[in-house]
This record gives sequence, C-alpha cells and structure tokens, in this order.
Amino acid sequence: MQVQADLWDVVRGSIIGQNAVIGADPSIHPYAVIADEVRIGDRAIIYPGVWIGKGTTIGDDAVIYSNVNIRENVHIGHRVIIHAGATIGSDGFGYATEDGRHHKIPQVGGVIIGDDVEIGANTTIDRATLGNTVIKRGTKIDNLVQVAHNVTVGEHCILVAQVGIAGSCTLGKYVVLAGQAGLADHVTIGDGAVVTAQSGVLDDVQPGQVMGGTFAMPLREWLKTQALIKKLPDLKKEVAALKSQVQELRKGMPNS
Repeated sequence: MQVQADLWDVVRGSIIGQNAVIGADPSIHPYAVIADEVRIGDRAIIYPGVWIGKGTTIGDDAVIYSNVNIRENVHIGHRVIIHAGATIGSDGFGYATEDGRHHKIPQVGGVIIGDDVEIGANTTIDRATLGNTVIKRGTKIDNLVQVAHNVTVGEHCILVAQVGIAGSCTLGKYVVLAGQAGLADHVTIGDGAVVTAQSGVLDDVQPGQVMGGTFAMPLREWLKTQALIKKLPDLKKEVAALKSQVQELRKGMPNS
C-alpha cells in the first residue's frame, strides 16, 4: 500500500516523509509516522503509533514508545527514552483576554530535550511561545507530569508523578519535585532544592532549600495567614518572654 506516493514512502506499514534522514540500524515499527525533514540517529527504536512532526531531530539510541506524539521542530538528544502516550511540543497555554473573549497567542517556539533524559507515560511538555522549552541532560521525569511553555529544567533533576510546572519557571540542577508539587509561573528553583509532595510554590526557592506545605482557603484569608506564618518564630519568642515575666510577677504576689 502507498499513501501519496509522490510525497511519502511506506516502510513496513510506517510512513516516512520526504527528505527524512534515518541513521544506521534503526527499528521503526508499523504505523509510525515520520514527517518531512525529520532526522533520526543511529539505533533509534520507534514503536507503533508514534507521530514525529516536520523538522524534528532525534539522537542516537533513542527509544520512543507507542503512541508518543512529538510535534514539529522538537530537538531530542542521544539515549532519550520517552514512554507511551507522552506529548512533546504541544502548544503552550497562552491566551490574551479582550472584550470578554480569550484569544489564542501563537506558540511558535520549540522544545529541546537533552541527552540521557527519560520522560514518563502521558507526560506533556509544551513548546515555548518564543524561544524554547528546555529539559537539560540527565533529568528524569515520571508519568503524568506537566511542563508548561518556556520552562527550563536543569541537569539531573527528578520530577515525580503529577508535578505541574507553570510557564517560564527555571529549575537549577539536581532539583527534586515530589509527587503533585506545583510551581506558579516565573518561579526560580535553585540548585539542589527539594519541594515535598503536594506543596505549592509561589516564590523563588534558594539553592539547597527543602520546601513543603499547601494551604487551601479563601485567597484574602490565605494571604493574611501567609504573612503571619513568617512572624511565628518571633511571636513564639515574645510569648515565651511574656510567660516568664508573668511567672516572676506571680512570685511577688501574696499567696502565690
């Protein structure tokens, strides 16, 4: 069977686009679709149902499991593993609201995945609005993780299941985000920092810090509570000093 023979070649039931370049000793399974101008390195394994968009590059020894969707102009390094159902390079979630309507902002950037990265099943990594969303070398990403547009994830980070990273966040190297941790947009997480499970991070985190905690309540009440939490250590000291003073006063009272 041939599909648009002037534009496509059909190989073992897969579809290979025009000007695609595939390296030595590949394993391309049936029903994979490789679009025009794709470049795939040596010994890559492409499982059934994979879509690889126009102009994407994939390095040597990559393994792309079934039903992965890799959009156009995505760059994937050597020895990358992408598990079933992941989507790389979908549009970032960007809208401008005018006259009561949400207007889509074109997402024209790309995605760069470094060497030795592993991406879990059904994880999504959005393309940048401009520039690139970047996952650096050696980072390991669990299942069901969301990485939004223009995020940079440093080398050798660990992102556990159901982590959500909002747009334009920057993670240093060796950062750990435990399960269901969430980052607000434009947050910077320093090298070696850890965010514990189900924590919500709204502000920058210094290198090496361990962060935890989430409080769901009406926003104004929550903001007031957050302001008080920072003062609790000083308030504790004041209460201890007042308690000591009361005890001294009692000693001087009759029948004390």
